Amino acid sequence: MSISVGDKLPSASLTHLGADGPEAVDLAARTKGRKVVIFAVPGAFTGVCHNAHVPSFVRTKDQFDAKGVDEIMCISVNDPFVTGAWGEITGATAAGITMLGDPVSDFTKAMGMEFSNPTVGLIDRSKRYAMVVEDGTITLLHEEENPGLCDVSAGEGLLAEM
Repeated sequence: MSISVGDKLPSASLTHLGADGPEAVDLAARTKGRKVVIFAVPGAFTGVCHNAHVPSFVRTKDQFDAKGVDEIMCISVNDPFVTGAWGEITGATAAGITMLGDPVSDFTKAMGMEFSNPTVGLIDRSKRYAMVVEDGTITLLHEEENPGLCDVSAGEGLLAEM
């Protein structure tokens, strides 16, 4: 069952590539008492994720800041080395977006947002969505109808509802 507005985020430890290598990120601690935007993508360097989804949040970062968002996080079912490199290449890291890996899809599955498309090598990947989380509770959630779309979950789509 998918998570919905009003639900608390599931307990999760994600990974981030820090200066000294991979670092665990406790999502509950990171969202406690804060307003954050989390967007999830099927995979780093994949077409729509790379060319549309991440750029939409790089473009709109200042607008989210103006609305009181403390942090924007991007989650993909990849290891922290991939998400770290992807953040550098897309300019997301320089824009202040935190790139997080969910290497074995634990968070994605706990959210009820996993899907697989074995014909293109995507196993237990994340559906495409974006949400606003306030003090660990989901207050706004936009899920795309299919992972090839990036409309309601794009930065502009989420901003329109805030």
